[in-house]
Amino acid sequence: MNFDLEYIEKLVKMVSDSELTELTLEEKESAIVIRKEKEVVQAQTILPQAVAAAPAMQSAQIPATAEEKKEEVKKGTPITSPMVGTFYMASSPGAKPFVEVGQTVSAGQVVCIIEAMKLMNEIESEVSGKITEICVKDGEAVEYGQVLMYVE
Repeated sequence: MNFDLEYIEKLVKMVSDSELTELTLEEKESAIVIRKEKEVVQAQTILPQAVAAAPAMQSAQIPATAEEKKEEVKKGTPITSPMVGTFYMASSPGAKPFVEVGQTVSAGQVVCIIEAMKLMNEIESEVSGKITEICVKDGEAVEYGQVLMYVE
């Protein structure tokens, strides 16, 4: 790989100082992915062998504190984003939202859409219950694993 360390450090600083959440650079069969998650900037080098051996490199999740766990219990079961993308409450601008706070949903019901790479991905509730909170605004960027809403 011909990316030098100084160049990578400049890219990490650029991502850190901007509103970008991810930057990917590819050269032949190698790639560098710089991803910002909750104010932490990470740089990963993906070699061709690693791409073939592992489906995706994921960063370790920070364990929730006891207080955060209590908050989750109060709010209900979280519905999280299975990917990085843009959150949409409805199938098109001006359309009725899939769900609203206070509405009852069933397991398998579509609750929102995540747009990733120009593909619209319907997100379904894994549990039945009442929507207690919607944590993301329509049109907002979301990260992998981010809580979208809670079902009680």
